[in-house]
Amino acid sequence: MFHKEGYKIMGIAMILLIVVNLLAQTFIFTEWIRQVILIGTVFLFFLILQFFRNPKRNTEHNDVHIIAPVDGKVVVIEEVYEKEYFKDKRLMVSVFMSPINVHVTRYPVGGKVKYSKYHPGKYLVAWHPKASEENERTTVVVENENAGEILYRQIAGALAKRIVNYAKVDTQVVQGSDSGFIKFGSRVDVFLPLETQLEVKLNQKVKGGLTVIANIS
Repeated sequence: MFHKEGYKIMGIAMILLIVVNLLAQTFIFTEWIRQVILIGTVFLFFLILQFFRNPKRNTEHNDVHIIAPVDGKVVVIEEVYEKEYFKDKRLMVSVFMSPINVHVTRYPVGGKVKYSKYHPGKYLVAWHPKASEENERTTVVVENENAGEILYRQIAGALAKRIVNYAKVDTQVVQGSDSGFIKFGSRVDVFLPLETQLEVKLNQKVKGGLTVIANIS
């Protein structure tokens, strides 16, 4: 299964693959060069397909669990001052996605969307300390009856040039369901209450919609 955000890109890539190989067959008379071009373009198309895959995830809904919003590796766990919405100190957990990870963003909790805002910005590498505040990003806050308000932030990286965010204010959302997509590498930060009990460690790999990253007592 592939994500709908990739259909256009996959279609264009398929057309380009065909055109490039037809041109190679017409104008290049050395067989091994034509074969290299064919293998290279097919491999590139395979990578694009891998990037836009959207595997089905069966999330176990639980209002005291905060689940990973994306696939990737936990690169930051620290206490920070969140100045956009909460304007106080929060525990931030950052998950970095490489280009080969699934890039679907999923709601870490279910509930009502209280805040959803897009910010244009720079394209610093996703692990840069200032990426959370200076890069192109979206901030979403979901209010859950038990967990309270949980904020997550999609952040574009050096390769990511388009953030897709489906969260709309005042809508009810389901934990683990599709909340957006970030094209070609990025990271997602989750901001939690300071007393939150974490279930992940630095450099741990997580699965969006499946891995519990924290418990709300």
